[in-house]
This record gives sequence, structure tokens and C-alpha cells, in this order.
Amino acid sequence: MEDFAVYAVFGADEPPQRIANLRGPVGRSVIEPSVPQIVLFTRGRWENCSSVSVELNDEKDMLITLSKLTPFNKCVSWELGEDGVWSDGATLNVNIEGIKTELLDPALTITQKEYTPECNTTSVAPRAGLGKRKRSRGEEEEGEDIRGQENICPNSSEKVTPQRRGKNNARTGQTRLFQQKEEQSTSRTPPIPKAKGKQQTKAPTQTDGPSGRWGQTLCPIDPQTAILIGGQGARMQFCKDPIWKLCTEDLSWVPAETLAEGPTPEARIGHTATYDPDSKRIFVFGGSKHKKWFNDVHILDTQSWRWTMVEAQGKVPPLAYHSCTLFRGELFVFGGVFPRPHPEPDGCSDSLYIFNPEMAIWYQPIVNGDKPAPRSGHSACVTQGKIFIFGGWDTPVCFNDMFMLDLCLMEFSAVQTSGSAPSPRSWHGCAVLSESHFLVHGGYNGNDALSDTFIFNTDTNCWTSLACSQLTSTPRAGHSIITMATACVKGSSDDEEQVAESQTLLIFGGGDNEGSFFSDLITMPVKELCK
Repeated sequence: MEDFAVYAVFGADEPPQRIANLRGPVGRSVIEPSVPQIVLFTRGRWENCSSVSVELNDEKDMLITLSKLTPFNKCVSWELGEDGVWSDGATLNVNIEGIKTELLDPALTITQKEYTPECNTTSVAPRAGLGKRKRSRGEEEEGEDIRGQENICPNSSEKVTPQRRGKNNARTGQTRLFQQKEEQSTSRTPPIPKAKGKQQTKAPTQTDGPSGRWGQTLCPIDPQTAILIGGQGARMQFCKDPIWKLCTEDLSWVPAETLAEGPTPEARIGHTATYDPDSKRIFVFGGSKHKKWFNDVHILDTQSWRWTMVEAQGKVPPLAYHSCTLFRGELFVFGGVFPRPHPEPDGCSDSLYIFNPEMAIWYQPIVNGDKPAPRSGHSACVTQGKIFIFGGWDTPVCFNDMFMLDLCLMEFSAVQTSGSAPSPRSWHGCAVLSESHFLVHGGYNGNDALSDTFIFNTDTNCWTSLACSQLTSTPRAGHSIITMATACVKGSSDDEEQVAESQTLLIFGGGDNEGSFFSDLITMPVKELCK
């Protein structure tokens, strides 16, 4: 087979151009403003190198986007109207990494070091799935074109994120997540106004864990592991470190975007990620990116560590900020925002869609009863064969009502609650604590991010306000909350350790609507919440 090389195609009518090979591992190409699309791919044997880092810079040499080619991901593409921003021209920088030293002469090695982009990340090789390894990240990339009402915000001056509990706190740019109530538009998405032009400063350095973000998903797959997918951070940039593995034994993070085979989902926000313990697969559905809305289904098989994209039958609209719950192997998707034409840029849904993975088909069930009003940014959790839906947003209304879907009767009903109920909110966190209790934390009420915490008892339909300084000290919205069963040593008998299982609550990320995007991780035993 021919020697390894990296090729680029600039536009559909142009032939491939070789950018770099093992003898010249650093390549640079100037892109004309008229080029509508860039496709980068490799050809040849991979055993003499480990990865290829790719940088796309604008005409002022500011980073637009960063990618990496590996033996499992041998191609990447950008389009002018979506991923790329090179209306005034751009520069493509390519660097082949991990080349065996015997293939290079000393002069070539020096040249490679001098021209390696500063933002490159270190390649991590797979080891028994996602091994417990750490690597440092370069600077968080800047320059996604700011478009689309649902993802845009003002203000760009620097503000330091307060230090929270957890290992990973990063500085972020000051960016308000949401618009103040008096400025709200008629958009049914929680409104986020446009920024005043493209930022020209690099994002701060992020090390040892995910960059600060909101709108991501955190999905537990076993007692020691959770997977972080997607999100959006300072200056409303879509995170270029979109997939991470959390090892709960030592609360360490491992970058995982290059460790699984197959095409990874495109960067997005407002999507859902749902784990099926029977098939051991994560289902990623929907979300949005700028003015692009998704209705695709991506599956990560956590045994083979391979991504696949489903070619599903049936119809489901593009949705973001919806809810997705798993029951008997099927995904139940409710509500969310979907795009629609002028005069209203988007609308909220009150429809229920079910995805059957075995048949790879979407369908709408016949549902009776008192259905919830259209909404997005709500929460939904399954317990005792029922889906409980709380809160959400449909401009200008913010909800704090509760609805229940009986999955045996397929019947909706409004839940008459008692006790100290949460105030209206959307983009809050929700997690099941036991068969009869779930927790609601934080969120956004139309003006501010919230920090209060409540527990709902599904047997008594009663709310209880929880006074816990560890959870209520920091207002946040768009964060992730999960519970995980963790093993602990209870004692020993006859030289044998007795292992007990306990539940732990984890909270990651979010934003405070004052310019801070968090990358902290809060952990707390569930038994302390249910006293």
C-alpha cells in the first residue's frame, strides 16, 4: 500500500491535493473565500503515526475550529454556512503526530516541533474500551459563527468563574445565558439575544477536564463510569472537547472523543443522551447548533466502543430542549422546541414520540387524558411505570406544574401536589433518588438562574424543600444531574470484604446567567438527601 499522506478537497469540483505526508508532516494551505466546502482525509498505512491534528484559522489567524484524524476517524469536513467561517479566506494547518523517529531526519524533526499548532491535543490510544488515562487540553477553541436565536448571548468581557468544589474550574468569558424578562422576544425558545460581533480573543486554557459549559448531557453507564456529551461554553462557542469519560472512583476525567470508532455526533446543545442497561448502548437524539436543528439518532455501543448513526423509519421533527426517557427498551420523547417558518422562528411541542431501537422506527402512540401544554426545557423521569413531567418554558410562560403519563394506560393526568413546591423554572436538573422520590435542582425562571433544591414524593404527591448548602450555594441552569450506584466496603467477615452498594448524586456544569460557565463536579451521598 502507498505511503501515508493527508489530502484535502476544496470544493466539490476540485481534485484532491496532498497536504502532508511522513516526509513532510507539517502542511499549510490557504483557502480562498469562494470555497464552499473543505474535505480532509487520509490514505495509506497508519502504523507509522498515531494521529493528525487539523487547525482551521480565519484571515486574521484566529482559530475557527480544531479537529483530529485517527485510524478510526479518517475524514473530516466543514461547510462555509455551518461549521466553517472563512468568508474572507482562511488557512488550513495540518500536523501528523506520533511519527516513528527512525522515519525522520533531525532537521525534519525540528521543523515539525516549530510548526506544531499550540492548540493540538495529545493522542490517546484505546485500551480495553475507555481506559483511565488523563491528558491535558490546549486552549478552548474560538470562532464558531454566532447565528441562531436559540444559542446566542451578549457581553464578552472576561470574568473569572468562582472556585467550586471539584477539580476542574476554568476561567470563562462573561456571557449571559439568558435575556432579561423585559427584553424577551416572542420566540418560544428561552430567549438568548445576539452577541455584538465576532470575538477576537482566544479562550482560556482548560486542563484536566471538560471546559465550562451548559446544555450538555451526562450519562451513567456503570457504577464507575459516566459519559459527557456536547454542550456550549463561553461566548456561546460549541465545545470542541465534546465527549469525556468520568471515572467515579477518583473523580477523574478522560477525553474520549477519539477513543470510539465510527462517526461521532456533530457538536450540539439541547440534545438528550439515554443509556439502555440491557443493550448497553447510549442513544443521542436531537439538539441544535446555530440555525441547524437535528432529529438524528446516534448510538454509542459501550461494549465495542463504536458510534453508529441510525437510518430510522417513521417521522419525528427536529427537536431541542425536549425530554427523553427509557421504558422497556423504547425511548419516549416529549415536548421540546422545533423550527418553523416566519413569523415565529420556533414553536414548542406537546407531542409524544416513541423510538423503537429494535425496529429502528419512530411512531406516535395514541394518548388519552389531560395532556401538558407545549413546553421545552422541562424535566421528565420514569419511576413505578410512570413518567413525571415537571416545569419548562413556552414564552412568555414558565411552568411549575406536574403531569404524569401512565405507561400502562398511556394516559396523561395533572398531578395535584402539596407541600413546598418549586417556583416556575426551566433548564433545571432532575434525578431519580429512589422508587418513590426524585430531586429537582436549580434552573432558570425568566430572569435569574436558581439554586434551590426540592424532593418530590410520588407516593404522597408532596414536595419538600431541601436545605443543603452544598447544593444551594451556586445558582446554575443547563447543568447535568445524575445518580450512580457506587460500591463501597461495608466490613469484613472471615477475611472476606463485605461490599455494599450506595447511591451518589453528581452535578456537573451549567451557567449562572452572569457570565460564568462551570466545569465543577459536585458529589453527595443520596442517603444524606433522603433523611
